[in-house]
Formats: sequence, C-alpha cells, structure tokens
Amino acid sequence: MSAGPLAGLRILEVGHILAGPYATMLLADLGAEVTKLEPPGGDLSRQVSDAYFASLNRGKRSVRLDLTTPQGQECLHELVRDTHALLVNLKPTAIRRCGLTYEDLKAYNERLVCVALTGYGMDAGDEPAFDYVVQAATGIAALTGDPDGPPLLPGYSSADNSAGLTAALGLLAQIVSGRGGQVEVNLRDVMLSQLNYRAAAYLNEGTAPRRMPGGAHSYYVPAQLFPTAEGHLALFVTHDGFWRSFAAEAGIDEPAFATMADRSARRDDVIAAVTKALATDTAENWEARLRPAHVPAAAVRTLPEALDRTPGAVIEAGDYRLVGSPVRVAGYEPVYGAPPRLGEHGGLVAHHPPPE
Repeated sequence: MSAGPLAGLRILEVGHILAGPYATMLLADLGAEVTKLEPPGGDLSRQVSDAYFASLNRGKRSVRLDLTTPQGQECLHELVRDTHALLVNLKPTAIRRCGLTYEDLKAYNERLVCVALTGYGMDAGDEPAFDYVVQAATGIAALTGDPDGPPLLPGYSSADNSAGLTAALGLLAQIVSGRGGQVEVNLRDVMLSQLNYRAAAYLNEGTAPRRMPGGAHSYYVPAQLFPTAEGHLALFVTHDGFWRSFAAEAGIDEPAFATMADRSARRDDVIAAVTKALATDTAENWEARLRPAHVPAAAVRTLPEALDRTPGAVIEAGDYRLVGSPVRVAGYEPVYGAPPRLGEHGGLVAHHPPPE
C-alpha cells in the first residue's frame, strides 16, 4: 500500500467540539500529521464523552498549550515554522487575541496557510454560532418538517459537518496554490451555499421555498417519503425513465403522468396514486422490488440498522469503533490511530525540517 495522499503535510489545529476537529480528522485520515494545540483544560468535546471525542480526533497528536501566555506564544511560533497549515475554530476575538491569523504568524512562516473557521466571519463579531442556531438562522429549520407542523432540525450537526468539509477544501486549495495566506470559512455562508437551487429560485424568480408533505422535492415528482404497509419508503424519481420503471412495477397506468412536466402539474394526483400503490407492500419489499429496475428508492432505517447493513464503513481506532473516512484512494488504506490523550505529545513537538 502507498502512503496517504497527504503524507508529509503537517497541520496544527486549535478549536473545540466539531467543525474544526472534523475538518482536520478527515485530513489526518488521508495521511496528514495533525497536532491539536489544546488549552490546559483540553478540547471541550473531551467533556461530552470519550466516544464523542474519539469520533472527531482519531489519529491526531495533542500538545497542551496555553496560548494566552508568552511561553505559549513562543511555543506556537516555533511550531508554525515547521507547519504547512493552521486551522482555527474559535470566535473571531479569540483568534486575534491568541495571535492565530496569517498576519500574526507570517513572520515565522511566510508560506503558512491559516484557516479561520467561525460562525459568521472574522469581521462579524462574536455572536454565538452553534450548529442548531445557524440552521435556524439560515432557513434550514424553516424548510424541515410537515407543512402544518412546527419547523424542525434534521437531528445531526449538518452545519458543523458541512463547514468542516468546506474548511478542509479551502485549506488544501491554498496549499496547492503554493502560497501562504488567510482563508476564511463560516457556518452561515456554508449553509446558505448549500441552499443553492432554493436560493436561486428566490433570487431570480421570486419563488420562496416552502415545506411540503413527506419532505417532497420542489421540482421532482414523486420525490419524497411515502408510507407503506410497513415502514416508510424514500422514492426519488428524477426523470421519465425512472417513472416508467416505477409505474410498471407499481401497476400505475396513467398516460397523464408520462412526463416530468405532467407529473409536476398534477403533483397531488401523482402523490395520491403512488401512495395508494405503495400501501400494498412493505418498505423493505418495495426497495427489493425496485432495485433491479434501478429506481432510486430506500426503506427508511435507523442509524443502527444502517450501520448493521454496512459493516465495511466501521473501523477501529484504538479502543473505539467508529465510522471511517468517506474518501477512498486507490492503493491507500488509512491507518486509524487512537484519539490522543490530553497533552500526550507534550508542550512542544519534536523538531521537523521546514516544509518544502
């Protein structure tokens, strides 16, 4: 097996909980050496649970460092001399107070890439920006749930995870450029970006998004959750070929539903016909019946059920069983190290040669 595609890349991380640590863990999975610079009390996620911390910090190093002291700053400056990138997930004032911007650090390493991952941007102040708050503020919660019910949250940290992915992309993009510099990513803008076609419909056509029964898609019909004889089925018919295959299996013979335009114009009639047909069998059976016809459909499962069906996604990192990297690189098998103990690697890591 070859070394990871990011082997030789050295990254420092300063932050807490989810977004930043998730970004750097994905990079560590691909072979980068990631060192967490943790305050005396450690990353706050250590206080949540050991499994929580492990899920975001496997395979990293931990250096215990008080960045508010002159000694901590001296150690930071020594570390960045031999580092390719620094990713920081703190409030803007804390980032500046701890000297964690490119302007603060370029004197020690001109090619250093500094990534600031914040709630609303470096110039937007310190307004709290936790995941669920950002989902509410950007329209995600308003889009989720039944039309006649209250707004809902999706049940996992979509804003933090998405921002982490985006921050990892920004960090790598600037490294590829061959230049040092400051990169900014904030949770609010990431979530607005992910509302892409919804935002475009409003900005260009004046079409405000609205909640629909079953979480129905605004363009494709039928594309939503449906009740069945047992359980619910997600059906996602995006073109006429899928519809013909589904209708043949479901016994729906209605020429008026032949094209996407027809189905969109007759949404209520289509949904009624599909609901009636799906009520004749279970969600699991419908999935099995539709799979040979290549119709996009899946029974709604719990996370434990999904993990039981995909054992290859589960890896071991020290004493923990976790979901592994979603990135598969030919010829490379990640080595999933255990999450580090607080300060396991001291107050100053061993000297490395300068980055190439």
